[in-house]
Amino acid sequence: MDQATVQRFLDGMKYEAGRTAPPPGFPQLPDIPAGRYTDPDFLALERAHVWKRSWLYAGHMDEFPKTGSYLFTRKTGSPIVVVRDKDDTVRAFYNTCRHRGGPLVKDASGCVPGFVCGYHGWTYALDGTLVNLRDKRDFVGLDPAQRSLVPVRCERFYNWIFINEDPQAQPLAEHFAPFTQYFEQFQPATWRFVMQEGFDVKCNVKVLMDAFLEVYHLKSIHTNTVDRFLDHRGTTIALYRNGHSLMVTPNRRPDWSDPGTRGMRRVETASEISAKNNPSFNFFPNLVTPVDPTGAPFLLFWPTSDTTMRIECHWFAPDWGGGPRSPQWDVRIENFDRILAEDLQFAESIQQSLQSPGFKGIPLNYQERRIYHWHEELDRRIGAERIPAALRVQPCLERYWEN
Repeated sequence: MDQATVQRFLDGMKYEAGRTAPPPGFPQLPDIPAGRYTDPDFLALERAHVWKRSWLYAGHMDEFPKTGSYLFTRKTGSPIVVVRDKDDTVRAFYNTCRHRGGPLVKDASGCVPGFVCGYHGWTYALDGTLVNLRDKRDFVGLDPAQRSLVPVRCERFYNWIFINEDPQAQPLAEHFAPFTQYFEQFQPATWRFVMQEGFDVKCNVKVLMDAFLEVYHLKSIHTNTVDRFLDHRGTTIALYRNGHSLMVTPNRRPDWSDPGTRGMRRVETASEISAKNNPSFNFFPNLVTPVDPTGAPFLLFWPTSDTTMRIECHWFAPDWGGGPRSPQWDVRIENFDRILAEDLQFAESIQQSLQSPGFKGIPLNYQERRIYHWHEELDRRIGAERIPAALRVQPCLERYWEN
């Protein structure tokens, strides 16, 4: 993050803390139509055009320690295996044999020399090439070169691996700009995987996502936790193309530091914005990460049905020099889980309300504009022409995008 960007956020926090109204000319945001959270046809469009065509987090290089290490996921709605090849390239394929669709792997993770379909024994190299099949004599004219595993786009953001089922998707580095440059301050190539945990929640995925795109709720549900050290009224926001956004919230006291991070290794190259404030990045559609110089969680929001979801917390930290992680991590994660529980407490009740006649739509204020920005991108991904007029959002924030 260059000095001009740092200064932009410092000035932004000062402005936000002192303002008495939204900036002159900022539009009144139209209500978000209720059906965007409940209508089955709209949610089907969302699955097809967002979850099937977005860059989605798949893992960290630490989870692929050697050749043949793999992770298996169904989170996009398709069975996909991500594997480390002999040249240390990480590749992704549909977990689908080219013969009759048998699975290549069944476990969530493991290590294999190659892929063997358990149904009829077709065998593939780690690069997806079909290398052997039983009773070749009976497959008249079959060309193995035309029967490789079907690949899935797989690219890296530093040591974090993302997949995308859209073969025409924009390259990952371009798609995540300017976050690629912003993350350099954290020396991300040195960061290690710490642990992960997940929680199933009975609400539409957007219900919980929305909560992590604003701090308007701090004084209501985080009274004895986050609100004690974050000043939500000073929060400044940057909106970017492709639906991404960044929210920076100042500490109430300049000398405050998270007790859960004390004694942990810190990245000394982190900017003032990150070292003394609280930046939270949203990589559209479903990754939120509040990054600290001592480490960060990747919070991932996955739909499991129209009315249920799963939130995962994947923790990373600057390399601590080998050996087991510090016991301080147990304290830190316990503290974070306590805060997360506060965010989850109303989710199921909100979902019940969404399905009642009392839910007519969502009026958003200036502080909640990241949510509206997210919905604008959702319509761009789906294509407004595919969405019934009553369920579209009116584009009005593009003029506030930053480079």
